[in-house]
Amino acid sequence: MQPAINSKSFEIMKMLLALLQFLVLCLPLAAQETKSKTKAKQTNTDEMWVVSPVTELPSGVTHHTFRSDSMKRDVGYCLYLPPRYQQDKGQRYPVIYHLHGAGGNETRSVYSASVLHAGILAGKLPEIIMVFPNGGRSTMYQDSSDGRFMAETMMMKELIPHIDATYRTIADRKARCIEGFSMGGRGATHLAMRHPDMFGSLFNQSGNVYHVSDVSKAPNLYLGSDRETLEANDPFLNLIKNLDFIKANLRIQVACGTADPEHLATVREYHDALESAGVAHNYFEVADLDHNQKKMIDGRKANWFEFQIESLKLNQIPLRYLQP
Repeated sequence: MQPAINSKSFEIMKMLLALLQFLVLCLPLAAQETKSKTKAKQTNTDEMWVVSPVTELPSGVTHHTFRSDSMKRDVGYCLYLPPRYQQDKGQRYPVIYHLHGAGGNETRSVYSASVLHAGILAGKLPEIIMVFPNGGRSTMYQDSSDGRFMAETMMMKELIPHIDATYRTIADRKARCIEGFSMGGRGATHLAMRHPDMFGSLFNQSGNVYHVSDVSKAPNLYLGSDRETLEANDPFLNLIKNLDFIKANLRIQVACGTADPEHLATVREYHDALESAGVAHNYFEVADLDHNQKKMIDGRKANWFEFQIESLKLNQIPLRYLQP
């Protein structure tokens, strides 16, 4: 014989059932709200080009703006200058341009500058300038079809000349490296494949590489429908178009975590395309790593800049090390 359920227990059971029903209804709504907030953070706006307020920055990193004539507005960037930059007025330096991911800004990826700074002070890494531009929230570092967001023009025709004119850089392709994580890796690959004459090395860190000209699955709302524009922004087509120059002049490194399914597939496809085209490059996958740049850096902090430094040395760029 089953024991009778008293009225108090029955009321508790009703409350628990009501709570369970509430959670079942709310969880999808919460997930949808989170998705909406994420999408909002990655939506391009006219006001996205300078972050405010500027968060605390690592040692040696400062925040600046410059005027983009193509967009008629200021664009922000963070700048790392090596420790003796102010004292050694006659010294010029190679530059690494580091591009941030979707939803980010010029302060998003400056952690790597702290790794570089520590290595320079220890006498293990040479003095290098790093530039962290604001590339917009979701531009893929390309120009939009309506001319509203000119991320590629800003990078190639405005920011790089501004940096070379304002700071003591070695204003030479061989002394200019480009890299980035996630959207930044995608953007760095896009720019290096389209403008290989501007860079000596490329490091794609977990950045999707898409066949941009293939719109069979979905239209490209950002670039539009013009066939010529789509093909001009396709990194796979630009790889073939500029193949001879890339083979002879551009060093490439590509990496991704094995627990990063949203990026690993296209990264592998790009790796395969490089191999098929006969382009020598470095490629590695990080076991069990998800989509997390800091984890990727921390897992190989001692040699994180090894590829870029080796590229500079092969290009016979003079490098200076501090005495620890």
